[in-house]
Amino acid sequence: MKNLINLLLIIFPVLLSAQDNALKLWYKQPASKWTEALPLGNGRLGAMVHGRYDHELFQMNEESVWAGSQINNNNKESAIHLKEIQDAIFKSQFDEAKELATKYMVGTPSRIRSYQPLGNLKINYSFIESDIQEYSRSLNLNQGVHVTSFLNKGNKIVQRSFISAPDDALFLSWTSDEPISFEVTLDRARDVKSYGSWKDGIYYVGQILDSMKADSGPAGSHMRFAAGVKILKSDGAYEIVKSTDGNSIKFKNVKNILIAYSGNTDYNISLLNVDSSIDPLSVLNNHLLSLHRNANKDFLGIHSKEHSSMFERVGISINNGNSNTLATDQRLKEFSKGTEDFGLPVLFYQYGRYLLMSSSRAPGKLPANLQGIWNQDYEAPWNSDFHTNINLQMNYWPAETGDLGETSVVLANFMKEITKPGAQTAKEMYGAKGWTIHHLTDPFGRTGVADGVWGVSPMAGPWMTFPIYRHYAFSKDEQYLRDVAYPIIKGSLLWVLDFLVESPEGFLVTNPSHSPENEFETVVNGKTVKSQLSYASTIDIQIIHELFDNFEQAAKVLDTDKDLITRVEQVRKQLPPIRIGKSGAIQEWIQDYKEVEPGHRHMSHLLGLYPGNSINPNTAELFSAAKKTIENRLSAGGGHTGWSKAWIVNFYARLFDGESANAHLKELIGKTCLPNLFSTHPPFQIDGNFGGAAGLAEMLVQSQNAEIVLLPAIPKSWVNGSVSGIKVRGNYKLSFKWENHQVTSFAVQSETSGKIKVKFGDTIKEYQLKKGTNHLTI
Repeated sequence: MKNLINLLLIIFPVLLSAQDNALKLWYKQPASKWTEALPLGNGRLGAMVHGRYDHELFQMNEESVWAGSQINNNNKESAIHLKEIQDAIFKSQFDEAKELATKYMVGTPSRIRSYQPLGNLKINYSFIESDIQEYSRSLNLNQGVHVTSFLNKGNKIVQRSFISAPDDALFLSWTSDEPISFEVTLDRARDVKSYGSWKDGIYYVGQILDSMKADSGPAGSHMRFAAGVKILKSDGAYEIVKSTDGNSIKFKNVKNILIAYSGNTDYNISLLNVDSSIDPLSVLNNHLLSLHRNANKDFLGIHSKEHSSMFERVGISINNGNSNTLATDQRLKEFSKGTEDFGLPVLFYQYGRYLLMSSSRAPGKLPANLQGIWNQDYEAPWNSDFHTNINLQMNYWPAETGDLGETSVVLANFMKEITKPGAQTAKEMYGAKGWTIHHLTDPFGRTGVADGVWGVSPMAGPWMTFPIYRHYAFSKDEQYLRDVAYPIIKGSLLWVLDFLVESPEGFLVTNPSHSPENEFETVVNGKTVKSQLSYASTIDIQIIHELFDNFEQAAKVLDTDKDLITRVEQVRKQLPPIRIGKSGAIQEWIQDYKEVEPGHRHMSHLLGLYPGNSINPNTAELFSAAKKTIENRLSAGGGHTGWSKAWIVNFYARLFDGESANAHLKELIGKTCLPNLFSTHPPFQIDGNFGGAAGLAEMLVQSQNAEIVLLPAIPKSWVNGSVSGIKVRGNYKLSFKWENHQVTSFAVQSETSGKIKVKFGDTIKEYQLKKGTNHLTI
């Protein structure tokens, strides 16, 4: 890290200071609704700060607060009827296959329950609007600090908040020129059993009571939780006020206050379940007492130093677009009208990194869900679950290039636990070795088919191995590969090898198969039928090739499983080819079926283009067909959701089409972003933020195909710019600058000596690196 910082200071002495000014979301008015509030997080706790001067609201989350309970929902009839279902699909008896799959494969129960809020932290100021002047609220991404500042009758009041990873709590402070009085309260709309108080604090405890829903698992009292506030410092009077519907802290005539908030549950990730030995209130109390005993610590300084050391690893500037003089909501409106703003895509990119490190890192143990870690609803859209048919994977697309590898480790450790119930699913549903998962899961390890026949996506498990391996490809951490990644990858491989079955054409294929959430139409015996189920959907074959590649590379590094490598190569030869249909696009299914929804949001048959790499310039026909595939989707109205638009940015980056990538990046930001820059499906779904961040990085540098490509897909309008610290495969960190589209300085931070190949335009050069900083000439 020291060498990298020196490198940045040598090449770009003003980049970090310029970004510190630019990388801020700020507004001239409080948030009137949740999608205007600003997020804080440390991977375990999350807060949406509204910045109100009358009734301030911190809507709080804790990563493990979920309804539901641990259930093996594998349909035990699946393995018995699997061949019957496969035969029906091979014979194009799709209606029969759907009926059989619905009866014998869909899980029992078929649905999961929702991620839920931890509760609310409220501050009742009771200031009135006519007395407020010079109001502002802001989120500094470099520091991870939210500040609300205003004058009340000339009295300057500053409310500062942050969620610290080192001290694992929300800290909230106030400074005021003149004494003020206000009230702090806690509440939760559901399932609170009791409100209580400590010396210098208040809390509540509760237990989620699940109502009867036959398709969602048993009713009853399940997860226990607790949340509380402790006063750390106050220069004035305060009192604890008790009532039956909640306690409060009333501060009177104070000028400097510091409080800490936290929350806990009885969830244990090693069990993928609640743990009766955990007392959430005891854990909470002990933690807040520890903070209270150390109240003189510089919590803000410790947090800011740790946060910025992670966040500031990567810097980007485009055309010196660092101006941040317009409030963010106004800036977004102008951008959506077509006003050029080269700094807003950079802010969007860095916001994506901020959101990822705030929702997936230690002290957290669960990965970022559909909304990261931020959710206000007790019945969230799509339950704010872990959707594994693109969304969870997309959440981690920017992790490695953005030098946030720690976030990927959280995902990998979770998936390591998921392989346990996943092994039961492989055995009970498919009679197979290894493990798999279908299109979603939850903290309780649900791995059977969920929702309906559209949930029959057994290749979601192998797809989930991609970010697991990618962390090794970027970090070259062999211990991680040996202890964590390889067992997950090998287990998935074993399942695939057992799952493959011979097709009527003589190929080894997946059956049943599903191209995520899409449907085709065909004529069978003179009757038009629609089906989501097929065999050997294109995405499946692409997933298998990527899985095989990753397995072979990992096994060779670890010098193991040589016989299994040989078997993989034999099986690879028997897979069906990726075909190009009559429209010139890549076929989505084994046959050139008619698409029911030609503009569908999923473009799963392009997985080999991105995030995979089986479609590349060396596969010229497929590479050209991939572009036609996108054109066809877009002409039919595709790319209309936030995350789908983000995927298109990455596609065009891989196609080296900077103009199209930039056009869709602008649409992603200008058309799908909410006032707080959350991307929306709609509604809010965080993968659009993460996918878009990954796309911007792909425009600037790529490292697949055993070479580093600088500026592979920038538009003509990006005339000048600089990048610092961006990471590529092989555990290299790059910093470079360009002027008039030409790279003018280039340096590589390497942990080892070795050779790299670098491409810029038509120029390809090889360099011998030494350990440390290497200043190179393009």
